[in-house]
Amino acid sequence: MTDHALPLLDPKNDYVFKRLFTEHPDALVHLINDVRSDLPAITKVEILNPTITPEEMSGKSIILDVLAQDAHGSRYNIEMQVRRYNDWGKRSAFYLAKMLTDQLSAGEDYAELNAVIGIHLLDFDLYSTTLEQKQQALWRFEMRDGQQPDVKLGDTLQLNLIEMKKADRLGLGDRNLRDWITLFEHWQEDTRMATIHHEAVKEVQGYIRQLSGDEEARRLAFVRERAQRDEATLLKEAEVRGEARGEARGEVKGEAKLLKRLIAKRFNQFPAWVQNKLNAADSIQLEAWADQIFTATCLEELFRD
Repeated sequence: MTDHALPLLDPKNDYVFKRLFTEHPDALVHLINDVRSDLPAITKVEILNPTITPEEMSGKSIILDVLAQDAHGSRYNIEMQVRRYNDWGKRSAFYLAKMLTDQLSAGEDYAELNAVIGIHLLDFDLYSTTLEQKQQALWRFEMRDGQQPDVKLGDTLQLNLIEMKKADRLGLGDRNLRDWITLFEHWQEDTRMATIHHEAVKEVQGYIRQLSGDEEARRLAFVRERAQRDEATLLKEAEVRGEARGEARGEVKGEAKLLKRLIAKRFNQFPAWVQNKLNAADSIQLEAWADQIFTATCLEELFRD
């Protein structure tokens, strides 16, 4: 921990992240260039969504992203994500595609479309199934041919992912990018922060200190953190309820399957209307029919209301 009177705000809190990079677009330029260091550098960006609305603060499932545009018209969606959402890939693809289509009005030429580039900083491991995935933390997804990956369908859509915890563990990325990862993962550790050489990252470290001294910023960061924590709790509770319902449905299906076999053996027939009865029945009704199966003389008697 640092010796500051107040603990430093977490730059991974998406409210804090958005404040840092919308209020200091020069820092955002450095971040974009360091993530995409193999491509021509940009020199300036315009922030397209500088404000944070009350609805965004309380919207638990909304990620506070930073939208920017460079001098060539390319648009950027920069997000800090601390928790993995269901259908994560579909969500990311949807918002990138929406940024692309939102550029054109009816009747405008497709040639007017500019590139849309996503930069998502993940505080979790997204890909860890194979050994190769466990050794990679920097990803770039583009539209390429499956058999000849050198053939691309232009550069209109691109998504860059950084699994920060994995990259931090493995020491992946060039020096500048590693300094950014150190900032996001170890912002409270003076010893680790002293190893940073990237001047842009040092400046952002100073911005974090300034923001941390703002009482209203601290309050809003807490509000945002609480909203996301509440969402995580609700999702966990829903998951537990879903598992319980799934177990109950599994028991009912098992009972119905056994009763189907008994009915077929007892009456030498199993018409479709009986299957419909079993499909609609709960566990209590199935047990009642099972109790009566050897006393009923026919199917109609067994299933009499």
